Amino acid sequence: MDRIVAFDTSLGICAVRWTDEGIASVRLPSPRTATLPRLDEGADVPAEVRAAIDGIVGVLGGAARDLRSVRLDERGIDPLRRAVYAATRTIPAGSVATYGEIARAIGRSDPEAARDVGAALARNPFPVVVPCHRVVGANGKLTGFSAPGGLATKRRMLELEGAPGYGQQVLFG
Repeated sequence: MDRIVAFDTSLGICAVRWTDEGIASVRLPSPRTATLPRLDEGADVPAEVRAAIDGIVGVLGGAARDLRSVRLDERGIDPLRRAVYAATRTIPAGSVATYGEIARAIGRSDPEAARDVGAALARNPFPVVVPCHRVVGANGKLTGFSAPGGLATKRRMLELEGAPGYGQQVLFG
């Protein structure tokens, strides 16, 4: 059975969808998340999902929370994406890694590897739990973020975590 609940974070109203297998998706703030059933409306939410929500709220509140123990429902996700997501989950809060570093972490060094990592992260259904916002270009620039708000949301998430170099305004992009 597939269920969903919305909850407040410092970034705005987020939501999680889950199945008996684990978290199936995380939704960042958008007009749609505001219309979903709320966690505080007495929703029947399993303890494991509540713990994941608490972790997401913590990360988006600036806490260095490790969400690697959150069980994900990865049915239907191909092996490459699973490997990319697993490697991305090892990036600690407040840190960043490059697309190339993630590619090397999964054993890829071919010329298309970083691009394949970017394509996998663009389809990440678990933002925050799989912290794709912590993956940056080889030059440290923010690139590719398909969640609502795009790169501004990615920068804000890194600011909330206190990632070095992402807490100040950009004068020249």
